[in-house]
Amino acid sequence: MFERFYPSMSRASHQARPDIWPHAQHSRWVQAGGIQWHVQQIGQGPCMLLLHGTGSGHFSWRGLMPVLAEHFTVVAPDLPGHAFTSRGPEGALSLPGMAEGLRALMLQLHLTPQVIVGHSAGAAIAAHMALHFDSAARSTLIGLNPAWLPLPGVASWLFGPAAKLASLNPLSAWATAKMAGKPGAVAEWIARTGSMLDAQGIDLYTRVLSDSGHVHGVLSMMAAWRLKPLATRLHELRNPLYMHIGKNDLTVPPELAQEARLRLPHAQIHTVADLGHLAHEQDPMGTAAQIMKWCRPR
Repeated sequence: MFERFYPSMSRASHQARPDIWPHAQHSRWVQAGGIQWHVQQIGQGPCMLLLHGTGSGHFSWRGLMPVLAEHFTVVAPDLPGHAFTSRGPEGALSLPGMAEGLRALMLQLHLTPQVIVGHSAGAAIAAHMALHFDSAARSTLIGLNPAWLPLPGVASWLFGPAAKLASLNPLSAWATAKMAGKPGAVAEWIARTGSMLDAQGIDLYTRVLSDSGHVHGVLSMMAAWRLKPLATRLHELRNPLYMHIGKNDLTVPPELAQEARLRLPHAQIHTVADLGHLAHEQDPMGTAAQIMKWCRPR
């Protein structure tokens, strides 16, 4: 609803300032599944698909991509409704909708992911793909602070009824974007996740969160998100599975990783002290090294 008032961030604005966006020389736009995707592709070798979390974008992987691309063909899209990717058809912002959209994207790129790395909600999409698509049934899954189980308390309410109400209010996205443009606002929001980012990271998040089209996409995704169906089938995953957890995560409690482990006894967990929800952006080299330890091509 109100999509016409909140267009996605434009390809022209990206191309006008390629110096702002990390690895902009590797950006391309691909039409697949009724969605115009902004995707970055770099490197050679087995395919590794990177899926960012709610509210973020391809830039979340800026520090990891060059390291991972030494061994993999790395594909990092903006999810539907985020940054430079369009929202797509009805239902495209739900968990099944995003997974289906990504399946169409990978078919269009003629790539099959041997590894899927998902941060937060991106890890939920990866798990859904593994459970429903043959192309991902044997992929190695790596969850960075993965949101595989329903969030407790206030966070659960924000991802459900509150987000639904906000997405129905035509002024919500505009007002949120306006707040994000105030000095220090985004840095404060990031700090509430348990993470501290450098100036470039804060600038990139400020740019997308002060864009009302991006914010409307995020609110619409949150309103459509349902994790209970995934949680009930999580135990069915047979993929090689790993979790990289920032111990100071204030968004997805680290205890949920242990709860997921009870359903996935074959999973391995690596916990890192002093890092929060955006651990992979705080310590990209350490995160990339851990990913390579788990899935370096033989």
